[in-house]
Amino acid sequence: MAGPLSGLRVLDLSRVLAGPWATQILADFGAEVIKIEKPGEGDDTRGWGPPFLTNADGSKGDAAYFLSANRGKWSVAIDMATVEGQSLIRSLATRSDIVMENFKVGGLKKYGLDYQSLKVINPRLIYCSLTGFGQTGPYAQRAGYDFMIQGMGGIMSVTGQPDGTPGAEPMKVGVAFADIFTGLYCTIAIEAALFHRERTGQGQHIDVALLDSQVGVLANQALNYLVGGNVPTRLGNAHPNIVPYQTFATQDGYIIMAVATDRQFKEYCAIIGLPGLAEDERFRLNRGRVVNRDELIPMLIDPMKTRTTAEWVAAFESAAIPCGPINTIDQVFTSEQVLARGLQIGLTREDGVQVPGVANPVVFSDTPIQYEKAPPRLGDGTERVLRDLLGLTAAEIGRLRQDGVIG
Repeated sequence: MAGPLSGLRVLDLSRVLAGPWATQILADFGAEVIKIEKPGEGDDTRGWGPPFLTNADGSKGDAAYFLSANRGKWSVAIDMATVEGQSLIRSLATRSDIVMENFKVGGLKKYGLDYQSLKVINPRLIYCSLTGFGQTGPYAQRAGYDFMIQGMGGIMSVTGQPDGTPGAEPMKVGVAFADIFTGLYCTIAIEAALFHRERTGQGQHIDVALLDSQVGVLANQALNYLVGGNVPTRLGNAHPNIVPYQTFATQDGYIIMAVATDRQFKEYCAIIGLPGLAEDERFRLNRGRVVNRDELIPMLIDPMKTRTTAEWVAAFESAAIPCGPINTIDQVFTSEQVLARGLQIGLTREDGVQVPGVANPVVFSDTPIQYEKAPPRLGDGTERVLRDLLGLTAAEIGRLRQDGVIG
């Protein structure tokens, strides 16, 4: 069954993570994605390892990093720096619905591949530009990378152990948090623009920035500051607005407690053997627990060490109190829930190589996602796309390859 975006074509001029993450989602949803890569080199992340996939002949293949964000796409190796290469890409743009790019501001204008140039030949084109700081503002010409954006955008100031405790320092998130969220915002914006086009027939330019996206997902922490006036600080694994909502040491490890309501707190106190805490006026309501956090939490530490993590999980789940273990990545993929949801997938390349992957978390009732194409080898779609989409002959393709225009 065709995906919900079946029939749409995406011309993907992006590389690394944020842009490819967005176009991988579009591919999962059924769009045809044509990824333009430099002949002989390709996306930078093909080399960002180890680990690397092993090719059918035993040679080193693409890095796991590349594989994480590029399934479902065709790789077309075209040298954008050549006049003929630019012409080929423009021809593809006339036959596409969406362009995704993450060049520096104005970087594609010299190739005639910027929005203003392409909308002349395809007014219905939805053109999404992803940059570090956006198309305007004093930082517009700066390059932006996830790590620096996590710092500049505030998330590191509220991530990590609090000052005065062991290991205290601002800490980045363990995955490329700003990149991933920006990719998601790109996908959302593109789909909204598609709906607008359905009503008006017109495409448009979308300006998405890493910094904007990072600030955008500060969520309650941003409003804690804007409403309350106090600058949020690092709380380790504690929550700024809910108590107790953090990790606790157990007899054999750690457990996450997410006691979000006053009812849950009363049940929690009874289970750990301190029912009187729930009647203490300092702690009876969440607002009091937040204010009196430093008095409450030390009272909970020793009781939580009296049972194993598994024993606590069983006890709290029976009372509908949210809790859970802290799984390592290998434990995630052996979790019965993860297995039941089918979150690990495998795809087979045309050369027989098996490529693992992580499923898209969206489940459609009527248009289920079909995982049909593994992340592409460099240039695996060059001949197919130039022949079937642009109508080039074998001789023309051969000449372009000989001249170094394509790979």
